[in-house]
Amino acid sequence: MSSQMGALLASGLNELRYEPIGKRIRAVLGGGTVVDSTRAVLVWEPRRIVPSYAVPAGDIRGEVALAATAGPDDTREAGVQVPALSEGQVVDVRAGGQDRPGAGFRLADPGLAGYIVLDFGAFDGWLEEDEPNVGHPRDPFHRIDVLASSRRVRLELDGQVLAESSRPMLLFETMLPVRYYLPREDIRAELSPSDTRTYCAYKGQASYWSVAVGGRMVPDMAWTYQEPLHDAAQVRGLTAFFDERVDVVVDGERHERPITPWSPGPRT
Repeated sequence: MSSQMGALLASGLNELRYEPIGKRIRAVLGGGTVVDSTRAVLVWEPRRIVPSYAVPAGDIRGEVALAATAGPDDTREAGVQVPALSEGQVVDVRAGGQDRPGAGFRLADPGLAGYIVLDFGAFDGWLEEDEPNVGHPRDPFHRIDVLASSRRVRLELDGQVLAESSRPMLLFETMLPVRYYLPREDIRAELSPSDTRTYCAYKGQASYWSVAVGGRMVPDMAWTYQEPLHDAAQVRGLTAFFDERVDVVVDGERHERPITPWSPGPRT
């Protein structure tokens, strides 16, 4: 019997997973390189979609101290979040004159013996080979494609047309709904800049827009990549809306709102 690939990828979500990546991985702390490894693996902790870097303990330049033993579903308020379904030990890192409590986690798993899972946010910066990486480690099973299209896209909310375009750029991303990036000239709604910023390892830094609808301002409904990473260069300066929060009509066909972590909740 055939299997849908998305279902296969999701089928291991409750398991601890890892994959060697073959890249040189470096982390910066206190102005110096404190992690330098060509033996890194990606680790997906149970119930988590975004991976973490794990490196052999010997590839960490600094003091590594076991801080506490953790069991399933334990968490820490600071530093790394303990894997949801894994036994192991929390690791504190001191390097470059900086202390990072809970910067790592040594899993009690024989397949990853000697490796320490590192908290991406506990370090000042990361490099994959010589290129900076932002947001989180890149997933080799996750990709984006950007394609020019002549499909007619209309976006609505509460009966108001927010945008309409026959020249969208369609961004396809693994396990996520299609995103329609539109020229600013094709957006009818009033947009107001937001202070919100998010980072994507594949697209770069997004800046957000609040949208005027029916006399009210709906916060952070749309976003733009002003300086996208190379994989997303074609959406530079274009604007996308959350399909989860607006009604999307493509070539006259109204789409159901997708359910994702960005959904506002059940529609009323």
